[in-house]
Amino acid sequence: MRNVIVTDPPRADLDHVTKLAGYGVATVHEALGRVGYLGPRLRPVHPGARVGGTAVTVLCWPGDNLMIHAAVEQCRPGDVLVVTTTSPCGDGLFGELFATALQPRGVRGLVTTTGVRDVAELRAMGFPVWSAAVSAQGTVKATAGSVNVPIVVEGQLIRAGDAILADDDGVMVVPRLEVASALEAAQARVDKESASREAFRNGELGLDRYGLRAKLAELGVEYVSAASYLE
Repeated sequence: MRNVIVTDPPRADLDHVTKLAGYGVATVHEALGRVGYLGPRLRPVHPGARVGGTAVTVLCWPGDNLMIHAAVEQCRPGDVLVVTTTSPCGDGLFGELFATALQPRGVRGLVTTTGVRDVAELRAMGFPVWSAAVSAQGTVKATAGSVNVPIVVEGQLIRAGDAILADDDGVMVVPRLEVASALEAAQARVDKESASREAFRNGELGLDRYGLRAKLAELGVEYVSAASYLE
C-alpha cells in the first residue's frame, strides 16, 4: 500500500457547506434520495452540536494515531477531520490534546470510526465529536498511513474536500461537486415539509395528504368494526 499525505486538495465551497449544514442531516439526506448517511453507529459524544465542514480524511492503522498528527498540519479553517482505520478499532485514538491543536486552526469537529477519550474535556472545550466508541485505551505512533486519500466510512466513500454534515441525527457526506445542487434540493424539501406541517396543524391526515388510503387498499388492509373483529 502506498502511504501518502496529499496536500491542498480541492474543497467544497465553505459558505455553501455551512448553509447546507443548517438544514440538518435528516433533511439533506431525504432531499438527496436517502444517500450519503454514515449510519447509526457514529454518535455525538455530546448532543446539541451541528456542524458542516470540508473533509480532511485520515487512514490509520488500528491502535495507532500517527497519521492524525500528520493530518493536523493539513487542516484549514472550516475543515472536519474524518478518521478511520484499516481494520476495526475501538481504541481512543483522539482526545483533548488533539482538539487543542485543531481548534486554533479553525477545524469544526471530528468524525471517527474509532474511539475517543477525554470526553469531559472535549465537552468543556466545545469541540464536537462523532465516534463509534468512547474508550480510555491509549495508542502508539508507529505505523504509516495516509492523509487526504479516499476512504470508506460505514459503506460511504469520502474524498478529501467533500462536505461533511453532522448533528444529533448522525453524520452524512455530500460529494464536493454536488453541494450546490444539494442546497436546492434541501430548500425544496423544507418548503414541502412546511406545507405539510401547516396542513397537519389544520387537521389534515397524512393518510389523505400522501394518498395512503389507496396504498392500504392495495396492500389488502381492511377497515372492520370492533364488534365484527371480535366475533
